[in-house]
Amino acid sequence: LKLDDSWTLEVTRVCILNGFKNTASMLYAASWRAAKAMGYKRVISYILKSEKGTSLKAAGYKIIGEAGGGSWNRKKRPRIDKHPIGEKTLWDRKD
Repeated sequence: LKLDDSWTLEVTRVCILNGFKNTASMLYAASWRAAKAMGYKRVISYILKSEKGTSLKAAGYKIIGEAGGGSWNRKKRPRIDKHPIGEKTLWDRKD
């Protein structure tokens, strides 16, 4: 699966305030409409395997794969992981 094709947009984060029902789904759906209007063919997003993906599913996204996760820390390039490094599920929406 080639994702670096100039036609794929990635949603890396959705931030919402508590108490607003269905907001995440609306943002995912809006990201697809905006991307499509700009000529993109696909929108992808990775979530932790421990997450259900209810918002993505409600916005019409489908699971297309898994990613191993992991650390960016390397012996010659030390990093402190401040993000979850667990396995992820890859979702996409396309025509």
